[in-house]
Amino acid sequence: MILNFQKIRDQAIVPERATVGSAGLDLCACLDAPVTILPGKIAMIPTGLSCAPSESDVALMIYARSGLACKYGIGLANGVGVVDADYRGEICVALINQSASEFTVTDGMRIAQLVVMPILCPTISLVSELPDTERGSGGFGSTGL
Repeated sequence: MILNFQKIRDQAIVPERATVGSAGLDLCACLDAPVTILPGKIAMIPTGLSCAPSESDVALMIYARSGLACKYGIGLANGVGVVDADYRGEICVALINQSASEFTVTDGMRIAQLVVMPILCPTISLVSELPDTERGSGGFGSTGL
């Protein structure tokens, strides 16, 4: 599989893995000026890139960088970002500042990671009844701690 990236802005950084064993590709901010995110606020950070995977049965999942989350309280506003295989617009990252201090994002800063995931496209079937299981309809906490 090939991820074809297009630079929408000249200074955009093409994602790469930090190490050979890294699951994700680092996404970098592509900014004309630094962006300061106040505590509890969200900022949409552009990457300057668009992408076209060579396969249509994948999604590009955007995850927080653990260092930003643990050290600075910076996460993704939507938990996990999903970039559909047929999306051709600029990849942007919605960052949220969950700390009590301001955080400034600068051009070129690694802000998130991109992981390619296979997607199953099921046939949808409406039924009048579902098969029984041992768990049944037991929900949150029903299997214990």
